[in-house]
Amino acid sequence: MGHQDNEKVVTRFAPSPTGLPHLGTAMYALLNYLYAHQNNGKVLMRSENTDPVRSKPEYEKAIIEGLAWLGIKADKFYRQTDRLEIYKKYITKMIADGTAYISLDTNEKGETRDVVRFKNPNKVITFHDSSRGDISVDTTDLKDFIIARDINSPLYHLTVVVDDHETGVTHIIRGEDGLANTPRQILIQEAIGAKRPIYAHYPFILLPNHIKMGKRNGAKSIQEYQQLGYLPEAIVNFTILLAWHPKDDRELFTIPDLLKEFELERIGKSGAILDEKKLNWLNREYIKKLSKEEIEKNILARLPKKMQNVKLVPLIFERISKWGDVNEMVMAGELDFFLKVPVVDKQKLIYKKTPPEKIKNNLELTIKALGNLAENNFTTEDVKNTLMLIANNLESRGELLHPVRYALSGRDQSPDPFIIASILGKDETITRLQKAI
Repeated sequence: MGHQDNEKVVTRFAPSPTGLPHLGTAMYALLNYLYAHQNNGKVLMRSENTDPVRSKPEYEKAIIEGLAWLGIKADKFYRQTDRLEIYKKYITKMIADGTAYISLDTNEKGETRDVVRFKNPNKVITFHDSSRGDISVDTTDLKDFIIARDINSPLYHLTVVVDDHETGVTHIIRGEDGLANTPRQILIQEAIGAKRPIYAHYPFILLPNHIKMGKRNGAKSIQEYQQLGYLPEAIVNFTILLAWHPKDDRELFTIPDLLKEFELERIGKSGAILDEKKLNWLNREYIKKLSKEEIEKNILARLPKKMQNVKLVPLIFERISKWGDVNEMVMAGELDFFLKVPVVDKQKLIYKKTPPEKIKNNLELTIKALGNLAENNFTTEDVKNTLMLIANNLESRGELLHPVRYALSGRDQSPDPFIIASILGKDETITRLQKAI
């Protein structure tokens, strides 16, 4: 997507603050951010808040904060309601020039009002889309469309063209719903003497049910991903791969990587489906890169006070793909055995068809062997070595390892007995084994 060197690249993302930002918002901002930064240009953010009913300042704030968390910041910020005088100036001039006129309009309720209509020259417009090639549209079908509810209340098509023109936007990178709006906007550009920007329309993200992702379809907000304990790097990486196909099979891309590798021409033409499994995989890849201290801090922060034991960290870390999984493990009671002595069901202590006497005998051997370990040698490794010496001499290791694990955790599924024992410590381990006997 070339541009003249004498012209500085200016891109923009222009969300309407009518809901919390989701991954679609992130993609819009990210593509514009990357393209501008790759070309030493500028990226603007415009809050399209002229809908008085649905636009809310708290959504605007959430969009700015959500994107900043992902590492996306605009070089300049505009708000459409602060620019009403500018639009009024253009509407007045267009009416004077004869490219727009005031017309009496009757709504469904039969009320009449004056609106401003665009005088359509009824011609064929051909524009180039960077990822789709040339597109031609006969604008006659658009008729004389409305560009303002009255002199002081401009509508979307007009405000967008005026803003892009006034702020020097050179490249419009936006979702494919923008394609249908482009012919109207080009007609208005020609009427006000604005330069035509370069267009690139990218496909929407689809939810697993193939519905376009949006605020009204229950898309998760960026804030929700944040609360669920995803890393911003994983969200950025995941989002860009929904729109763009790298040249090789590489999967991991941070913003600095993307500034080197991203190519606008390689954005897809069909909507990618949001696959949360892929996001979880990516997120785990990013948390694995963190320092031991950082991992520890994040896991402990999501554990209740009485469970905040450093020994639990590796055990939990093995089984999570995002920090929020820690909360889920706690809620599901997966870590309860660590705090309270489990209720043990006699039947479940028995391994396959091993006679109960044999199980009891194996538990006694275990207690004896562990009793010989010094308290400060009660590590996962030491416990494992001690128990395996016994287990390897039995008909099946399971007849010892199964009852020990179940006696310590009281759960059908739990971490291995060596880890549990090292976390519980020598005394508690022996007490629980005795109870099982």
